[in-house]
This record gives sequence, structure tokens and C-alpha cells, in this order.
Amino acid sequence: MASGISGLASTATTTATSTGSGKTSQEIAGNFTQFLTLLTTQLKNQNPLDPMDTNQFTQQLVQFAQVEQQLKGNDRLDSILTNSKSASAASSTAYLGQTVTADGKTAQLKDGEATWSLKPARAVSKATITISDAKGNVVGTQTKSLAAGAQSFTWDGRNSAGLASAEGQYSIVVNAVDATGQSVSVDTGVSGKVDGVDLSGSEPVLTIGKSRLPVSSVRSIGGALST
Repeated sequence: MASGISGLASTATTTATSTGSGKTSQEIAGNFTQFLTLLTTQLKNQNPLDPMDTNQFTQQLVQFAQVEQQLKGNDRLDSILTNSKSASAASSTAYLGQTVTADGKTAQLKDGEATWSLKPARAVSKATITISDAKGNVVGTQTKSLAAGAQSFTWDGRNSAGLASAEGQYSIVVNAVDATGQSVSVDTGVSGKVDGVDLSGSEPVLTIGKSRLPVSSVRSIGGALST
């Protein structure tokens, strides 16, 4: 009887540690109830002439307490997670209607404009900016100098032949060098007005047109960057 109770308690504790799902909580609760039933039945059916060893009984009570604590711990963690998600969802709605800048290389071409934020590590004498469509095809390139610090770059949607490109998603790659010919890293980002918030995932996602930006990628909130 003792080994059965010990095994049951061990299984319940292991299951509780491995996952915090609702199904698991039900399984643990079931094992917890069975544990209590087995323990009380064992006490009722002891041989008065050969009672349970005190140390063995104490060990089973400790296991009983561990299972109970694990159950309460899971409930508290679920409560904390729920509250955290609610707080995150509430705060993310404050982005609606705001102009934000977030890390990223893909922007939406709409009404003949697609805008990215560029932030070179230092002044750039020559930056080759390559723009590609959603299939990876290069549609245009530009060469210009860049000042140090954050600034915006707007593409007018014209391809290398001077024709207007179709609206949709376009990505940017910047290869830059300074006056000495040394390579300069350029951080790229996407700017735009938030028109929606997706709360279905583990992290809120902001939508700007067809672009989707995790809240964690947002680097600034406010007006557009100066050119």
C-alpha cells in the first residue's frame, strides 16, 4: 500500500512540474484525491498488532503536502499569466492611431509611398539602398549619403525603369561605407500609423496596413522622423 501511495504522489508531482495546462491540473487533482483516499483507507485498515511505521507515515504526509502545494502553485501561476496577458492587451490598445517606428525591413507601398527608418552607426558617404518585392525580385536601387542618427527614407514606388510598382510589401537592404571606405552598419525600421492590434497570440501584434509588428519591436512612438 505504501509503495502505491508513494508512486502516485511522485507521478502527480512530476506531471505538475512538466506542464501548467488545465488538463494537467485536472489530472493532478484526480491523483490528489486518490492519494487522500488511499491514505485514509490505509489508516482504517491497519493491523492493530502491526501498525504502519511512523517514518513511513510521515514520508507519505510530506508527499501529500507536496502535491497540495504544487496544485496551489499552478493555480497561482495561471492567475499571474492571465493578469499579465490582460495588462499587456490593455496597454497595447494605446498604440491605436499612434505613429510608431519598429525594427524591420519590410514596409507597405501604399498611395505611391513606402517609408523606412534608417539609423547608421555613423555618417555614411555612400549608401546603396536596394528594394525588393515580396518574391525577392529587386525592383529598384538608389545611392545616397546618410547623416549619423535616425532618419526616414521614403520610396516613391518607381522601379528601375521609372514605372510605378504595384502596392504591396517591399523590403529594403542598405549597404553603406564611410568616407574612408569602411563598412557602416545601418539599422532599418518601419514607420507608420497603427490601425489595429492582434491579441490572439502570446504577444500583441500591431498592424500598419498589411504590415505586422510585434509590440516588443517598437523602438519609438510619435511623429515621423525627419528626412
